[in-house]
Parts: sequence; structure tokens; C-alpha cells
Amino acid sequence: MNLVKTFIILILGTGLGLLLGWQWFTGHDSTSPSAENEKKPLYWVAPMDSNYRRDGPGKSPMGMDLIPVYAEDDSSNEVGTVTISPAVVNNLGVRTAKVSVEPMVTRIKTVGYVQYDEDKLMHIHPRVEGWVETLYVKAAGDPVVADTPLYTLYSPALVNAQEEFLIAVNRGNQALINAARERLLALQLAPSFIDELAKRKQVKQSITFYAPQSGVLDDLQIREGFYVKPGNTLMSIGQLDQVWVEAEVFERDANQVKIGQHVSMTLDYLPSRTWHGRVDYIYPSLDVKTRTLRVRLRFDNQDHALKPNMFASVILDAEASAATLQVAKEAVIRTGKQDRVVLALGDGKFKSVAVKLGRIGEDMIEILEGLNADDQVVTSAQFLIDSESSKTSDFKRMSDQTSNSVWVAGRVNQVDIANRSVNLDHDPVADWNWPAMTMDFNVADSVDMTPLAAGQSLHFQIEKSADGSILLTGIHIMDKPATMPVQDAPSATVKGVIEQINSDTRILTISREAIEKWQRPAATMDFIAADTLDLTALKQGMEIEFTFVVQDDLLITAITPLMAHH
Repeated sequence: MNLVKTFIILILGTGLGLLLGWQWFTGHDSTSPSAENEKKPLYWVAPMDSNYRRDGPGKSPMGMDLIPVYAEDDSSNEVGTVTISPAVVNNLGVRTAKVSVEPMVTRIKTVGYVQYDEDKLMHIHPRVEGWVETLYVKAAGDPVVADTPLYTLYSPALVNAQEEFLIAVNRGNQALINAARERLLALQLAPSFIDELAKRKQVKQSITFYAPQSGVLDDLQIREGFYVKPGNTLMSIGQLDQVWVEAEVFERDANQVKIGQHVSMTLDYLPSRTWHGRVDYIYPSLDVKTRTLRVRLRFDNQDHALKPNMFASVILDAEASAATLQVAKEAVIRTGKQDRVVLALGDGKFKSVAVKLGRIGEDMIEILEGLNADDQVVTSAQFLIDSESSKTSDFKRMSDQTSNSVWVAGRVNQVDIANRSVNLDHDPVADWNWPAMTMDFNVADSVDMTPLAAGQSLHFQIEKSADGSILLTGIHIMDKPATMPVQDAPSATVKGVIEQINSDTRILTISREAIEKWQRPAATMDFIAADTLDLTALKQGMEIEFTFVVQDDLLITAITPLMAHH
């Protein structure tokens, strides 16, 4: 009997254990993360156009993968903050760096030209009229030794001056002798010649003039037989033991240049050698055309390796300042109207913030306002993140999106350029409680209608005025029926700053100004350079003016640098 009870208890215990195990198993599974509880994107956006949105993944009009944008948690729903999944962050190659606090070391790179030291450059002029009988130096560049003959001159005025001196000597009148002697000295006759003349009392018809200093002959203007006057420059003698270098500094760097500042210099013909010198003089005015400040540098040149008119690369080392906030150059987005950086807030959250820039160094930029010492900033792929963050941020550069203005997706049915109207099939407009329908829209004068064609998909902006009328004020074409020839494609000419250059793919990342005729605000975008364009002269940070056409890609057909890169 006891054995039966024991057997029954074992069976009940086993069943109870299996039941509890099954309940634990199913309960554990039901509380595990499911697809329904996973965080899902709000929408997907084109990397280069924040107005292009889709409900799911896909390709942008430029062929790029759309980027997911997630809803913010209530605890961190800050204006302008966007969240990007770790996989997308990895695919975009997002890198971050901490804001550094250290002394700002500025190195100003520029170019210059080697010149004679004009403090020691001597010009040779005659004091009387006459004829050059003998020329002892033959060509510019010849070495000259002090007190060696340069030329022999026949001059009636010199003959008369000698005769007057001898008359005074023969009369023994000391006052006349002194006056005649002073006249001969004023005519550049040497004291030894005058003493010899008083001793021999014989007038010389031709007088030889000698080099006043050693150096190099420059700017030889005479030949034997020339008739010369006191206003003529016969030649110049320069010295090369020290040379000047005339350099130009951009206006923004002018306040960092000081007299006595250390300077280093290299030349292409001796690339392994570096010369060290000092800032000798800062000119008081800027060049009216180039807006640059001329700076005179002084270098020792004992071996005469530096030659006048040589082209040199110059680096001016500005004094290190007190510790200041700095970020890497590539972290700053410069649009012409506003400078921004993208903050990395952690957990895949990013926000674009406006900053005020100070001095610009070789690799770093000083931040005067907008960041704190412990901030992390994005140093790569920040242009894509900034495009999305700026949509919801409080930047004044962005147009205020109110209920009176909305962007809608649609398709072109008919275009009437003469009457400035277009017939469109558009998606529902939730802000205005509009269903999807077909409508005629009047087009604002500021909108360029030439890119529009029947069958195109696009985003378009419409505005509602106080009287209830509707006006189409902006367009963004997402696809075209076919690729148009370059000469027929919509084009624009704008100014901008080169942010990045990829010579292999010929892709230029450019921060361009606003395009008024298309109602497009300033933005940083990727452009493809035409195969006919030479990219070797382009540098990162260079200001340019360029023309591009809208085809399958944004194709640059012409580009002109506005400022040399230093």
C-alpha cells in the first residue's frame, strides 16, 4: 500500500514539474524581445536631400541607400536630435573625436619671392654728362669687387672742373683750392685722384670710376659709346650675403604676423634644405586686388645658394596662445552663412549645433562659442547627419515649416509654362486633411519650371495664403523619364567651398550657397566632376565658383578657383 502511494506521489511530482517547466518556458519566451517591441524607423531619408522621405528602405534619386530615422524617447526628445542605428553608423564610417583644450599653434603657409637686400643695393649714376669710353663689366650677374674699375667716362664738365682746380692751385689761393676740391669730390672723383692731380698738374681727358662695394652686378643699362646724363641709372650692385623674401599673407591671418617672428622656407630646387629667418617688416596696407598683406622676410645666405626671383614656400610660426577649445578641421561644416559641427550624444544620437570659429590652424580650428570641453564631435560622415538634424533643429537658416506650407509627393501630368501652371497627382496632405487627388497648381515666379516634364515623380512645396489660394513655391524632382543631354539639362552656377576631394571617383563634397532660382537653401552635397575637368589644382578648403547640371547625378561642367589654397 505504501509502495502504491509512493508511486502516485512520484507521478504527480513529475507532472507538476513538467507543468511548471512548461509555464516557465512559455512565460520566458513571451517576455523576450519580439519584432513588435523592437525599435522601428519613423521613416527613411535620402542622405543628400532631407526632403526626400520614404516609408521603407530603398534608393535615393542619386542612387544612394536611404538612411533610417528613428523616433526619440520622451526622455531625450530634444529638438534637432536624430538617432541612427549602429549598423548604419558603421556603414557610413562615422568617426568621432573629443573636443581638445590646448594652446593653439598656428602655422601660416604661403609663398614668396627671393629678392636682393635693398638696404645694401647700390645704384650707380653719373654726376655729369659724357660718353662711356671703356666698360669693365660686361653683363648682369657678374661678380664685382670693391674699388675695381667699372667704366671710363669722357666729360667736358670733368675736364673743366680739373682745370679750375689747377688754376686755384697755381694761384695758391686756399679758399679757391678748397672750393675746387669740393666740386671734384661732388663729381665722384676719388680723393687719391685729386691728390695726384694736384701733384702732377696734368688734366685727364677720361676718368675711370670704381665700384663702391663688392657684390653682384644687376640691371646693367650701358655699353661702350653710350652718351649718359646725370638722370641715367648705369647699373646696380647688390649683395647676396643676406636676402629678402617678399611673401603674402591672407587678411584673416594678418593679426598673427609679428616682426621678429620665426620663419622657415624651402625651395623646389633644393627640396632637402630648409632656411630659417625672421619677419623683418610688415607693410602698412593690403593689396587692393588680392586682399593680401605683404610681409618682408630676411634670411642669411652666406653660400649664395638663394638667387633673386626664386620662388619659395614659406611657413610662419605664430606664437602659441593660451589653452583654448579646438576641433579637427574636418569636423566643421562651413556653409558661408553658418558654421556647424555634429555632436555625438551617445547611444546613436546626434545633433547638429552652430559654432563660432576663431583662428584656423593647420589641422585644428579654434571654437569660441557652441561647444564644451567634454563634447564629442563627428569627424567623418557628418554632412549626412547634419542634413537630417537641421530639418528639426532651431537653426534660423532653415525655413520655418508651418501649417501654411507643406511638402507633398506627387507626379506630373501636364506642364503649362506660358501660364505658369502644372497639373499634378499628389499624395494625401495630412496637415491640411487633403486626400490624394489630381489638381492644377499655379507656380510661383521664383520657381524654375524648365526641369518639369510629364511623368516625373517629385516632391513639391505648396503654400496657402490668407485668402485660401494655393501656390506651388518649390520643387524637388526625384526621377526623370530619361537622362537629358548636358546642354538641355537644368543647370546652375554657384559659389562654394570644397570640403573633400576623391580623385579616384571624381566626387567633390562641396558646401554650396543657396540657389535662388530653384528655392534651394545652402547645403553641403556630393557632385561628380566631368571627365574634361582637371582636378589637380583643387584643394580642400578652396573657395570656388562652379556650374553643374542635374542629370542622374549632379555633374560639374565648369569650375573656377576664387582663392589660392595655402
